[in-house]
Amino acid sequence: MKKAEKIKNAKRLMSVLSLALLAALAAIGSTPLGLKDGQVAPPYSKPHWLDSKVASTIELRVSSSDGDSAALSWVYSPPLRVWLTGTLGAGSAVRWDTPSGDFTLTREPGEIDLDFRDIPFKRALGISPFHDMAHALFPSRGEYALSLAGSGDAVMRIEGGRWGLLGTDHRGRDVAALFVMGLRVSLIVGIAATLIATLLGLSLGLLSGYAGGLTDALIMRAVDVLLSIPTLPILMVIAGIWGKDLWSLVVILSIFSWMGTARTVRAMTLSLRDSSWVEGLRAIGAPRGYILFRHLVPETLPLLLANVALGVPGSILAEAGLSFLGLSDPRLPSWGRMLHDAHMFGAFTSGAWWSILPAGIGISFICLIFMDIGHKLEEMADPRLAALTKRKTIEETS
Repeated sequence: MKKAEKIKNAKRLMSVLSLALLAALAAIGSTPLGLKDGQVAPPYSKPHWLDSKVASTIELRVSSSDGDSAALSWVYSPPLRVWLTGTLGAGSAVRWDTPSGDFTLTREPGEIDLDFRDIPFKRALGISPFHDMAHALFPSRGEYALSLAGSGDAVMRIEGGRWGLLGTDHRGRDVAALFVMGLRVSLIVGIAATLIATLLGLSLGLLSGYAGGLTDALIMRAVDVLLSIPTLPILMVIAGIWGKDLWSLVVILSIFSWMGTARTVRAMTLSLRDSSWVEGLRAIGAPRGYILFRHLVPETLPLLLANVALGVPGSILAEAGLSFLGLSDPRLPSWGRMLHDAHMFGAFTSGAWWSILPAGIGISFICLIFMDIGHKLEEMADPRLAALTKRKTIEETS
């Protein structure tokens, strides 16, 4: 049993450290883990490992300083789109060599920005405007080469139907990058909102339980009123009026999350207020603030830690729900926003499950981790609960 418990605790620790590491990497710039931001491939490109018969999105680069030729072995059907960018010096040219023939793509000096779907560009190459340029540039399987004669640099972007670890979304953004950045948002919202709500509930619960009388009645009636209000519609209204940025969302979630903590702390304070050692402190003239924060707060701390760990999943789910309804900042990548975009832009009907499952699995996984940690802290705070859990485990294994 002890060995199994140690293994379980090690798994908890590794899960938390993994989340913290991913969140830290996501916080380093806008392109975490070296993943590109913005559009990187065609919309709803498949993950790179999903279908090896589909070409990946790649780039061929040539320059007068690094090398004047880039070779490519092509074994796929023609790509979805091709275009050429860069700069070209006077008297220079960019060529494209294929198994069926060669093309001089451009000789015009200056900036290069050629979309191979443009009709004037097709006519300049002697190709019918009605002909598919991708088929002309990639007529068959074989060896291809992009070459530069002269000075300048050029990049040929060849867009296939695959990209990266988790493919792309409806805007051609890397789903893996969005997933990692969404973890950062979920952790910030979940932990920050829960900490603020816990501090608010702790303060009001201590005040209500220790002061009693009218103060206790007013605070508890406010708790009853807030608990009776349907949370989601109120959050929707306030988020729509107040604003959709990250910290506004944190404050909104905090306002409607402190009531359970306040009730718990009040109950513990009532049980300790009339104890002999608190009476002794009052008899020797100890100030109220000293009694509350020096003696009563440490008594509630183990239970507060468990409430924090158990409150984080609720905040994460609330943020995901609001984001899924479109009540979050559209510029802020979060798991709820990923699900919202997938729903709004046809990921379900397009069969692009790779833009749906990562966010849903991520939300479930992070909530289960914090709930597991919360139950463990709750067992540490309440030995009777730990004994009951241990007895159930023994019964299940026997």
